[in-house]
Amino acid sequence: MSTRLSIGLVHDYLLVMRGGERTFAAIADCWPDASIYTLLYDDEGTDRRFHDRRVNTSYLQRLGIRQKGFRRLLPLFPHAAGHLPVQDHDLVVSSSSAFAHGVRPRPGAVHVCYCHSPFRYAWHERDRALEEAPSFARPVLRGVLSRVRSWDVEASQRVTHYVANSQITRERIQRVWNRDAEIVHPPVEVDRFEIGTPEDFFLVVMELVRHKRVELALEAARRAGKPIKVVGTGPDLERLQALHGDHAEFLGRVDDAGLTDLYSRALGLIVPNVEEFGIAAVEAQAAGRPVVAVDAGGVRETVIDGTTGVLVPVDDVSAMAEVLSETDFTRFAPERTRQHAYGFSVEAFKHRFTSEVERLASLGAPAARAA
Repeated sequence: MSTRLSIGLVHDYLLVMRGGERTFAAIADCWPDASIYTLLYDDEGTDRRFHDRRVNTSYLQRLGIRQKGFRRLLPLFPHAAGHLPVQDHDLVVSSSSAFAHGVRPRPGAVHVCYCHSPFRYAWHERDRALEEAPSFARPVLRGVLSRVRSWDVEASQRVTHYVANSQITRERIQRVWNRDAEIVHPPVEVDRFEIGTPEDFFLVVMELVRHKRVELALEAARRAGKPIKVVGTGPDLERLQALHGDHAEFLGRVDDAGLTDLYSRALGLIVPNVEEFGIAAVEAQAAGRPVVAVDAGGVRETVIDGTTGVLVPVDDVSAMAEVLSETDFTRFAPERTRQHAYGFSVEAFKHRFTSEVERLASLGAPAARAA
C-alpha cells in the first residue's frame, strides 16, 4: 500500500480490553503511524495499550463516562460517530460492532469496515434487549432502537467495503445491509497460552450479559455434577450468582497471567451462546484444552468436532450436561489442539487483513458510494 496514503483507524469505544479491543489493537499495530478515533476512551481501562498513539475521541468524552455507564449513552452514539473528524484521511479502517462504521470520511476516500457484527441490540438481539429492560422503559427503548436501525442502514451505504470476522457475520451483513463481505478471522494471542495438567473443573470466559447464555452452561454443569468456574463480570452477575452461587465459582475479571493458568488447568471451556467468532474458544485450544460449544456461529469455523472439542445443539441443556458428564476429556490430544489454534494467530491475522485492505483500497471508492 502506498505510504503516501493518510490512514485513520476507528473503533466503537476503547474502555476495556476484550476481544474486539484486542482485535483493534492488532489492526492498530498494522499501521503504527495512523491516528485513532473512538467514541469513548479510557487509558487505564485499556491497560495503556494505546497510550503512545494519537487517540481522538468524540464530544461524549467530556461526560467522563466509563465502562459501567456507557450504555446509557446509546441514543447519542450515532450522531457522535458521524462527527468523528476523519475527513483528512484517504483511507479509513473501522472496527465496528455497533457505531464505528457510521463515520463520515470525505468524498473520494475509501472506508473499509472490519465488522464484528451489526449492532446486535438493534437487530438479532432486539427482542431480548426489550425483554431485559424495565417495563416502563420499553416504549422509549423501542423508539431508540428503531431510530438506530434507520441510521444503521443509512450508515452502511457509506462504507466502501466490509470485511466480516466470520461466516455468520457475513450472512448478517448481507441480510441486514444487503452488502457483501470477505471473511478474515480475528487474531488470537495464541503464544500467551501453554499446555498444563487438567484438573476437575470446566471454565466459562465471557462478559456476563443475558445474550451470552451463561446460565445454560451453569445449569448443564449442575446437572452433570461438575465444578465450573466463571471468568468475567457484567450486568447479569448478581442474577447468576443468586441462581448458581451454590455450585459455581465466580472469579470476576482475571488478568492475562491468571487466565492463562485457568485455561491450562481446566478440563475444557464451555461456550453456551452463538458467537460471531469466539476468541475464548481459540484461546482454550491454544492451551491444549477442548471446547464444548453450541453447534452454531463462529465455533463451526474454529472447533473441529470430535478432535478439538464437542459441538452440541443450540439451547439444549440436557445434551450439554450429557457431554460434560459422559465425555472422556483426556482423550483430546493437547498438542494437536494447540496446533489447530495457531491458524488464528495474531501474525496470521495481520498478514491476511493488511493484504485484504490493500486489495480493497486499490479498487478505490465507487462514485456512488463517494457521493
